[in-house]
Amino acid sequence: MRRVSRVYGSVTALDDVSVEIEADSAVALMGQSGAGKSTLLHLVGGMDVPDTGEVLIDGTPLPRRRLDRHRRRVGFVFQRFHLLSALSTLDNVLAPVLPYRVEFDRGARARELLEAVGLDGRERALPGELSGGEQQRVAIARALVTGPSLILADEPTGNLDARTGLEVMAILQELNDDGNTIVLVTHEQDIASYCGRIVSFQDGMVVGDVPCESPKRARETLAGLASEVTA
Repeated sequence: MRRVSRVYGSVTALDDVSVEIEADSAVALMGQSGAGKSTLLHLVGGMDVPDTGEVLIDGTPLPRRRLDRHRRRVGFVFQRFHLLSALSTLDNVLAPVLPYRVEFDRGARARELLEAVGLDGRERALPGELSGGEQQRVAIARALVTGPSLILADEPTGNLDARTGLEVMAILQELNDDGNTIVLVTHEQDIASYCGRIVSFQDGMVVGDVPCESPKRARETLAGLASEVTA
């Protein structure tokens, strides 16, 4: 982002913000509500456009007339899951690619992703039959069905208990290890510590940008919790 500003009425959501995020990295965006974190995600994902400044992907400005094409290259994960209650788990994962011609078997891809997030055998379950953590896993699988290299996650652990949140972070870390770029909004310092870098916002401006020299590993933390319970 180069000197990006976004104003909604009398509210300045982002004020002359410049941020660069490297490919294959995992970055946490932190700050109080209204600080500008989610607005940044919306601009990077092509869900909104800046009033001034530029948003660039791979060094190329996002073309405003082709934002729909860009959005198909981005995976979105939200706090409230946004699953379609009348559709099965499998169909929720398939939903983003149903309107488009693709070069892969949609059903096979969706089943592979559900298996990858630990939901093998739950393809026919409705969202109401799943726990919050399972619904978030479905949302992650749905975000991956188009094969994106960039994943934008807005408070993905916000509605989950601590252990389930760790399980979601373990999945996101695996995706990052596989070469996906992760940009994660969170209010939780502990969740942010699983990323390689933390960018802090206040009143629409960047007020901090620090690396995590040794990011925590969610799977190791989960293993440690399991051993404590066993002991």
